[in-house]
Amino acid sequence: MNLFGKKKKEETAGCCCGGNCTPETMAQAENAKKEGASVKILGSGCAKCNQLEEATRAALEQLGMDTAVDHVTDFSQIAAYGVMTTPALVVDGKVVSMGKVLKTEEVKKILQKMRG
Repeated sequence: MNLFGKKKKEETAGCCCGGNCTPETMAQAENAKKEGASVKILGSGCAKCNQLEEATRAALEQLGMDTAVDHVTDFSQIAAYGVMTTPALVVDGKVVSMGKVLKTEEVKKILQKMRG
């Protein structure tokens, strides 16, 4: 049993997504992060992520904002935002909530604050 032995080379050479990152995928993630006015849900597609997406869509509808909601499931894109706990809500390129499911009213307040 070697509890405190050296780490395998692949563990130390790997990146945030288990070694699947390339300069191209990281550049794509950065470009996606910098896209214009948008609302994004970051998460794997689990029940909590879907609840946040539903609340966000409802809030946008109630506020009369015609904004597309993107659901980002690619871990390299999620990591590009610095998010390690999902679900997360991104408004206009800024992470405004992470690690919890917001209610529709909470999302409305955030959208009103972010967009005036």
